[in-house]
Amino acid sequence: MVQVQGVQFQYGEEGPRMAFPDFSCQPGERMLLLGQSGTGKTTLLHLLCGMLKAQSGTLHVAGQDLRAASDRELDTWRGQALGVVFQRAHFVQSLTIQENLALPHQLTQGRVPSEVLERMGSMLDRLGMAHRAEARPHELSVGEQQRASIARALLHKPQVVFADEPTSALDDHNAAAVMDILDREAAEATLVVVTHDQRLKDRYPHCVTLNPTRS
Repeated sequence: MVQVQGVQFQYGEEGPRMAFPDFSCQPGERMLLLGQSGTGKTTLLHLLCGMLKAQSGTLHVAGQDLRAASDRELDTWRGQALGVVFQRAHFVQSLTIQENLALPHQLTQGRVPSEVLERMGSMLDRLGMAHRAEARPHELSVGEQQRASIARALLHKPQVVFADEPTSALDDHNAAAVMDILDREAAEATLVVVTHDQRLKDRYPHCVTLNPTRS
């Protein structure tokens, strides 16, 4: 489901060349990509999402060869196969939470299928967010925005879910609650958590530590 081998990346001609460790993650598995600031976590996440292209190596995610695919193919693939929970929630402020969740389907299909609306209602209810469906993003607490971000990332039933620093600003209790939600809602998907949070090492034994390997 996720395979990284011999991957290297360089920003421009003058930037340092970053070399990433080899790893793989099977369908339905959970894994941690752990590293401090400056170890290339964000760069690797962008490579795994097809937002950057590696100069060398093998990079396969959810059946897609990311180095060989065209930009158009990657756009379609991201919309169908990936779910990304960003470190900071990005919502259209003029839309309600329900409208924000429906927006990707509206843009790609011209409508929101009834089964998606039903799934949205069930998911918001499980996340304790049903009463906030008509709220605007600025009316939500940070925790509510994060739960809404999880709902948006998982609504289309992605094969692979990437979570970027989902617990970085949370205390132990809320960090555990967020990861419980992610594990439950992404039960049928591969989950890759990209973080510097050492607390998650006990939760996910499959852990790859990123080190600043640059040349």
